[in-house]
Amino acid sequence: MSLFLQPVQVATGSDDHESRLVFSDGFLVAVLVRLSNQHEDGAGRWFLEAGFGPLDDPRAPVFVDLDAAQAWIRDRLGKS
Repeated sequence: MSLFLQPVQVATGSDDHESRLVFSDGFLVAVLVRLSNQHEDGAGRWFLEAGFGPLDDPRAPVFVDLDAAQAWIRDRLGKS
């Protein structure tokens, strides 16, 4: 399974603008947003803003980096 991350700016209503659209085999499966400095200890981590299908998670996980986010996405998609 291949993932493609497209950099975008998302209007979140906060300082968290840097984002990635995550595609798997041509389908949009998630939107990841990088947490800004206003999140103090969480700054620089990646938040699952939206997940679709098997990535729809009410716990909205936060990842230390994009590699960790991609590993979680691959794991969840592999179980679907």
